Amino acid sequence: MFRNQMPRYEVLSGDAMAALDAGWRRIVTEIGVEFMSERALELFRAAGQRVVDNTVFLDPEFLLAQVAKAPHEFDITARNPEHTVHIGGDAMAFGAVYGPPFVREGEVRRDATMDDYRNFSRLAQSFDALDSAGGVVCEPNDAPLDSRHLDMTYALMTLTDKIFMGNVVSGPNARDVLAMSDICFGGRAAIEQSPVCISLINCNSPLRWDDRMLDALFEYAGAAQPVVLTPFLLMGAMSPVTIPAALVQQIAEALSGIALAQLIRPGAPVVFGSFLSTIDMQSGSPTFGTPESGIGLLCTGQIARHFGLPFRSGGCLTSSQVPDAQAGYEALMSMLPAFLAGANWVMHSAGWLEGGLVAGYEKFVLDVELVQMLQAEFTPLEINEATLAFDAHVEVGHGGHFLGAMHTMERFRTCFYRPMLSSSENYERWVRGGALDTAARAERIWQQRLESYQQPPLDEAVRAELDAFVVRRRRELGD
Repeated sequence: MFRNQMPRYEVLSGDAMAALDAGWRRIVTEIGVEFMSERALELFRAAGQRVVDNTVFLDPEFLLAQVAKAPHEFDITARNPEHTVHIGGDAMAFGAVYGPPFVREGEVRRDATMDDYRNFSRLAQSFDALDSAGGVVCEPNDAPLDSRHLDMTYALMTLTDKIFMGNVVSGPNARDVLAMSDICFGGRAAIEQSPVCISLINCNSPLRWDDRMLDALFEYAGAAQPVVLTPFLLMGAMSPVTIPAALVQQIAEALSGIALAQLIRPGAPVVFGSFLSTIDMQSGSPTFGTPESGIGLLCTGQIARHFGLPFRSGGCLTSSQVPDAQAGYEALMSMLPAFLAGANWVMHSAGWLEGGLVAGYEKFVLDVELVQMLQAEFTPLEINEATLAFDAHVEVGHGGHFLGAMHTMERFRTCFYRPMLSSSENYERWVRGGALDTAARAERIWQQRLESYQQPPLDEAVRAELDAFVVRRRRELGD
């Protein structure tokens, strides 16, 4: 977990914040938000909110009162205590890509498999810059649909000892994840006392929360597990094309979901979610790594702090089909604003390609390098007598060089960031080494990481109980 102690980059004036505040209040009172769940509607009715069919018209002051019940910061306990993370404040936690049905390995683009899922979990475990493999790192299309969530959760719990994301496809799937968490972490009371997973609950923007997501929300919030309430906004498709309109809609959707989480269980940990980008107005295709999404991220960080909530951002997003220059600069356009805005939970930090349709092995490595470099860049300088290095000037004198100075010799191993992926060789040596481009070097790195991967230890009694649960549930599900 990284501590981002740099100043936050805030772009909204007081007048701008007031205008956004007035905007979301008008949406929730005049247009309302749809909740496709009778349980949710009943909670809002009982709380005195006006409900018409599936639409809830929300009192802004009621929303703010519910939001105020959520903790400003919280911990998520990992199986290895050294990998427990803090969410909120100046803490930044990074998870891998989430959701792609396809995989790119070198020149090959294909359906993702369970072996790919396990490989990405191993890679996430092997890189210190990542705090989690995430959840659906890729969609294992060769595993039965009804039970693949069991295999994915089992992989996250056994191949990694970092925090993980819970499955949200349905309420029963969420209950299975919680049951496996009970086994792995010592029972329901233990995980309610110290949350162990975090889950993504997406809004079906504009202004609708669907039943399956809400069923999962009821399970996780009811068990005091953190949930990320995320409006899914592609400007021009799921929101108006202007950034202020998208921000207003984002606030209305996020706060309404957070309010429901607090009605389910007051004090349930939540994260203000943001997934805000654009579409190509000629083709209608989603676009990522855009200037608009960067500005939206900077604004969202300021908005989340205004409400006293931790917030989630996207990660190394790109529309590129391959790990090329476009993939690199678009990833930076997404990740740099996340650092500047002080995002607390950063999804899609490694592996995202082709608008999220593809999890890429080489892109995974490229993104980890980017995250590591930004973590180094956002580490505050230490300015003291040692770093001012006056003695080095005395030793070298005028017109000399510092290569052999004592100050250099004491620090040369750690004084600069050492990239694992970038090449700084001269041309002749680079050619002798095979003239490998970035993607080819990344391929070598992920293959070496998998070869050297060591599975983290797990109590054999816990493993056996997890095995028995997965076998039993798979049988019950007909798989």
